[in-house]
Amino acid sequence: MDLKKYFDTASGTGILATASQTGEVNGAIYSKPRIQDDGTAAFIMRERLTHKYIQDNHRAAYIFIEDGPDYRGIRLYLTRIREDQDPELMAAMTRRHLTPEEDKARGPKFIVYFRVEKILQLIGSGEIEHELG
Repeated sequence: MDLKKYFDTASGTGILATASQTGEVNGAIYSKPRIQDDGTAAFIMRERLTHKYIQDNHRAAYIFIEDGPDYRGIRLYLTRIREDQDPELMAAMTRRHLTPEEDKARGPKFIVYFRVEKILQLIGSGEIEHELG
């Protein structure tokens, strides 16, 4: 599966699930990941619970449910590999634009990169073949 092409064309809702080092779970609505040339998935995160949990436990799952009447989509199993706070890169990757004042008021942002370990269909246990970067 070409994840970059998939996320460039699919519309729907995404949920990023994380867990703390002690097993407390969190789920949050997240926009589609930005798939990089090397195959990694990048998310822009604020300094909130998801970002806190991913610091201690680098594993996460992203569930993407496509718009439409049927249950279609994918599940990504992810491992955090790095993060960045480059403001120019972040501006280029941002889909939602706020005024500088609104953006600053919402707190620090991070670009968090994940290796895609596995892709499963939304329903069932069928694994989807994909090329790693």
